[in-house]
Amino acid sequence: MSLVPFDDRDGLIWFDGALIPWRDAKLHVLTHGLHYASGVFEGERAYAGNIFRLRMHTERLIGSGRILGFEIPYTADEIDAACIAVLKANGLTDSYLRPIAWRGSEMLSVSGQHTKIHLAIAAWVWPAYFADRMAGVALDWAEWRRPDPTTAPTASKATGNYMIGTLSKHKAEANGFADAMMLDWRGRLAEATGANVFLAIDGALHTPTPDCFLDGITRRTVMGLARRRQIPVIERAMQPEEFERAQEVFLAGTAAEVTPVRQIGDRHFTPGQITETLLQDYEALVRMAPDEVEGRLVA
Repeated sequence: MSLVPFDDRDGLIWFDGALIPWRDAKLHVLTHGLHYASGVFEGERAYAGNIFRLRMHTERLIGSGRILGFEIPYTADEIDAACIAVLKANGLTDSYLRPIAWRGSEMLSVSGQHTKIHLAIAAWVWPAYFADRMAGVALDWAEWRRPDPTTAPTASKATGNYMIGTLSKHKAEANGFADAMMLDWRGRLAEATGANVFLAIDGALHTPTPDCFLDGITRRTVMGLARRRQIPVIERAMQPEEFERAQEVFLAGTAAEVTPVRQIGDRHFTPGQITETLLQDYEALVRMAPDEVEGRLVA
């Protein structure tokens, strides 16, 4: 498959307050964010011209920056408006958006207190992360584990937190799998490399408590949809051997959307009614007007 490099595309990117040509959105090689992972980002999807749960993503972006010790120099309203402007400027209705904020090149040491904080937002067409989703995806087990929150800023969608995800996914792909299932530092069930996990057990939906990984926006959306269907939702500490009790397993994330799982290691699953129902409900929800979305969800 021929790859289209992300630095050589047509279009416009919002960069520090202005829309500029895609190929001109550059930064210096001695940027703090590149060397010390002092950056935060969001992954968002637009459907039918509306960015799904945009304000929740924007608020998480701002909060992620604060966890890393910096303030993004734009308000939530300004960031929302910039995301919408990027979508319109590129003539997109169904697409993926990537806002990212990072420390600049004024300092290059562990300390970066006096660096400028930059913000950029790009958008491009990105179809389903996993093709033919109801067929289900196969996951390997990751060797790397989600860290103790006292050792990493796990509540932030920080760039550095994804290094072990990249390592785990690369190894899984080399072994013929689509992704990897990760445990946390205690050996408990955590998530896939970039999506939360749900297990359907005897008619109820079980999901690990997100105490060392992100409480995903899609995760919370799916939980709301399940409650609307009167499907019991249980958040709790979970052990990896509980997959043996699960009738269905699926992933949930902005990129993955709702994706059934057919295999984890040597354990196989058959995507079923709960997964298909929530997948269909999610696909319908994302194409509703933003004010209608919130009214559809049960907290």
